[in-house]
Amino acid sequence: MDVIEVRNLHKRYRDHVAVDDVSFAVASGEIFGILGPNGAGKTTTVECVSGLREPDGGSVRVTGLDPVTQRADLRRVLGVQLQSAALPDKIKVWEALDLYASFYPDPADWRELMDQVGLAAKRDTAFAKLSGGQRQRLSVALALVGRPRVAVLDELTTGLDPQARRDSWELVEQVRDTGVTIVLVTHFMEEAERLCDRVALIDAGRVVAVDSPAGLTGRVGGGQRVRFRPTVPFDDALLLALPEVTDVSRTGDRVVVTGDGNLAPAVTLALAEKGVVPDDLRIERATLDDAFLALTGRKLA
Repeated sequence: MDVIEVRNLHKRYRDHVAVDDVSFAVASGEIFGILGPNGAGKTTTVECVSGLREPDGGSVRVTGLDPVTQRADLRRVLGVQLQSAALPDKIKVWEALDLYASFYPDPADWRELMDQVGLAAKRDTAFAKLSGGQRQRLSVALALVGRPRVAVLDELTTGLDPQARRDSWELVEQVRDTGVTIVLVTHFMEEAERLCDRVALIDAGRVVAVDSPAGLTGRVGGGQRVRFRPTVPFDDALLLALPEVTDVSRTGDRVVVTGDGNLAPAVTLALAEKGVVPDDLRIERATLDDAFLALTGRKLA
């Protein structure tokens, strides 16, 4: 069952078309990613979904509600963590959660929520003294305090260090496990590949593809690549004879083998039989960046 339906969405700012005929649907219980470069129209799209902007054309429904005409009802089923959001510097964590809880007729227990997002130890800490990762966790908690069925998380981990980013990923997975449907806006490929059940690739205000991360990378072709430095010389024909191998190329002293299936085990076994050790062996697969390049002609990053 789809909880979000976006059909032929358009949004223009004067002479700039930010969103141009965007359509997608989000199923109940999934983490749906909206992935694209900065300026692609991702944030404008989710702002229209969240009722923060009025579309110039098309239709949006969230659990059957129109975000423009039924905004008050939408607030009871949708929680939003915005890309740019701030609280008063002196407000404490518990005060912010208590304040937001007062906006809803049946809020979640903010004390339990505070513990769930890992902020119990920061209960009395002022917003200004929270780290970037802690501010994001608080933002997620504020989005969840109204017991939403759907949560929109816009660029959740931008500006965070690698460890804080991974901590945030674990939090998103925990939230989904409670039954909340999540729309995750990001420009990080690794984030989308790790978290999302399906991804909409957006470029220049248009959806270029919607599929699972594996489905998108599967469209790229080229399969897998194995890179290594052989300890002794060998003839390329040794590997080209393998059914898993489609190509063998060399760059300096490094060999690059392209293929599919159980490529790495097949290559290493064939080399071992000839006494060749693949030094500094690396296994590479197509990424969402490769998929974006194949679909749009330019890199995502």
